[in-house]
Amino acid sequence: MRRFLCKSARENVDIKKVELMKKSIKEIKEELKQVRSPEDALFKAYAQDERKGVQQVIIQKQRQFEAAERLKKQFDEMMAYENELYNQGATYIAGVDEVGRGPLAGPVVAAAVILPPDFFLPGLTDSKKLSEAKREEFYEEICKSAVAIGIGIIDAEVIDSINIYEATKKAMTEAIELLAVQPDELLIDAMKLPVPISQQSIIKGDATSISIAASSVIAKVTRDRMMKELGERYPAYGFEKHMGYGTKQHLEAIEQYGILPEHRRSFAPIKNQVN
Repeated sequence: MRRFLCKSARENVDIKKVELMKKSIKEIKEELKQVRSPEDALFKAYAQDERKGVQQVIIQKQRQFEAAERLKKQFDEMMAYENELYNQGATYIAGVDEVGRGPLAGPVVAAAVILPPDFFLPGLTDSKKLSEAKREEFYEEICKSAVAIGIGIIDAEVIDSINIYEATKKAMTEAIELLAVQPDELLIDAMKLPVPISQQSIIKGDATSISIAASSVIAKVTRDRMMKELGERYPAYGFEKHMGYGTKQHLEAIEQYGILPEHRRSFAPIKNQVN
């Protein structure tokens, strides 16, 4: 291409290349932080720099582009249920999910989340697949962007009185009722609810629907924070570590210090000690 440029233009290209070559690897790293595409002129320019250190930076940046593209593709795939409903005329779609069905202590918590149609948060998926730091980050982003969020919390006493399955439905129903906006459609993780709203029950919905994934993050972070507070009240039980699940530490604490009001007395092995 350079052979088609006039002499002054070729000189400008050479000068620009020399200027780029003079920059340190640290400076180049900082500049490339702002680059969002491999088609960016700056990225292409530095890709021509033959210095080994610069090439390593370019390779690292290229991997970041590829990772971002994979997350975008995943996000687009997880919008399939929502996009189909939007195309059918839906305006407000609520994803619904719960956490805490299996633990020996603490509540079952459900969340209902309505996201705007232009919501974009690459990397969002089933909360169990995310690190605690990433869940906290996504929790804040979802709270800032959501059209509406409802949270249902059912404590251990109610769980014992109606069973965990019914308690889970009750938590989900409460979460929907607490939404500030009435949803047109519900996308629910593996559950059918007795509510007069059109709904889809989706197996492994928290990993296949963005709305359900968002609700799983809200529910998980909410419950984890509650269990950490419980850990402060009862430091001997370690709730902030196991979140109420039946770990060795938890079972030993129950054996040594006894059953708390927050324990589910209908769950084994606690029910064996009560009866």
